[in-house]
Amino acid sequence: MDESAILQTPLTERLEAILLIVDEPIGLVALAAAAGSPVPAVRQALETLVDDYDGRGAGPRRGFELREVGGGWRMYVRDDHDDLVAEFIGGQAPARLSQAALETLAVIAYKQPVTRGQVASIRAVNVDSVVRTLLARGLITEMFADSETGAINYGTTDQLLQHLGINSLDELPPISPLLDDGADGFDEGLGS
Repeated sequence: MDESAILQTPLTERLEAILLIVDEPIGLVALAAAAGSPVPAVRQALETLVDDYDGRGAGPRRGFELREVGGGWRMYVRDDHDDLVAEFIGGQAPARLSQAALETLAVIAYKQPVTRGQVASIRAVNVDSVVRTLLARGLITEMFADSETGAINYGTTDQLLQHLGINSLDELPPISPLLDDGADGFDEGLGS
């Protein structure tokens, strides 16, 4: 289909097609660019879709809704269907992270950028297979290779932030705020 034929399709249909495939909220400007329409027209079309999905249009209320969250738009299951969806997903035996994977992920989240060797040293176990699992699930990423050793440094992804429901790593709780950080005594013995 050529661009002129695409632009003949109603704007609401083009927006639905885009919103159906996004896995994170998409901003108004990005939606306008993707749909090939001006921002005010896209804003109006989004309001029309919200009304339609909420049953304020000609059709019935849908089991999903269109919400603006975190500066972007995305479709979500309605809150009153959470139990149904949770039961369905629970029946699908979702893959959960092992305790080892959770611990490794926590080390990477708090210490990034960090090498596999550094993580293994902190956890005192081999983390090769766990790191591969976290990479495969898209929760961590290879950031860069150390120029001296060639060791790959890892960090977390935006997908992890979405799973945790936070906007940045700054929102992670502090690590053991009541424990001594071990800094006492380091200044002693230094020549003054």
